[in-house]
Amino acid sequence: MNAPSTHRPDPTRADVVLATDLDGTFLGGTDDERTKLYSAIDANRDRVALVFVTGRDIPFIRDLTSDGWVPKPDYVIGDVGTTIVQGEDFETVPELEADIARRWGDAGDRVRAMLDDVDWLELQPTPFRYRVSYYYDPERYDPSVARRIEEAGFDCLTSASTYLDVLPKGVSKGPTLLRLVDHLRIDPGRVLVAGDTMNDLSLFETGLRGVAVANSEPDLVSRVKNLENTSISRGNGAAGIHEVIETLASLRGAAA
Repeated sequence: MNAPSTHRPDPTRADVVLATDLDGTFLGGTDDERTKLYSAIDANRDRVALVFVTGRDIPFIRDLTSDGWVPKPDYVIGDVGTTIVQGEDFETVPELEADIARRWGDAGDRVRAMLDDVDWLELQPTPFRYRVSYYYDPERYDPSVARRIEEAGFDCLTSASTYLDVLPKGVSKGPTLLRLVDHLRIDPGRVLVAGDTMNDLSLFETGLRGVAVANSEPDLVSRVKNLENTSISRGNGAAGIHEVIETLASLRGAAA
């Protein structure tokens, strides 16, 4: 494996800004496939900027990147679009998070009380600042609950037949990524988004170039397969990302 580069790109000048989901996408595939992608990114950090766009929280990402195998991101859009941090110290981007906090309005207790009677929802144990997240039983799922959430002024997002997130209105992975791209004045033509589940759908709906990796859930594939700027990769996870990046930039020093 190549040693990580100490040079960090200016995202506004990077040849490619990879904005990728983690589980099943950047972290998907075999160890060899992941090593090949990660080594290629580390060897090209002067030209490849990295944004994690994930449902995971910041402590998870800090631990994930602590041993140097998984490349450290330049930015993280975490908690399904409700957290934005930058740099190796994971410092918040207050200019962007202020709008998310305003949209949420400290609504956590109200949301939990509103859904307390739904017995097929199980509250996730991790506390989040600007979202409330559940596990749900797909066999008992009732769409009237999503309508209840939306009528109360929130967005409802389900994915992987497992997760249900209550989010601030208008906030999810895709809209938050667009706000970051605009904030940093990145050329949208240099951005590549990647994902594998329905909570990545909003990334592909941005109109940015996208790759749904081969192991994507069928519902996502059916929604993105006809989008003009989105392709379905041949490879799973990291291998699927790598094959598309190779068409955007000639990456030097990638692992064999």
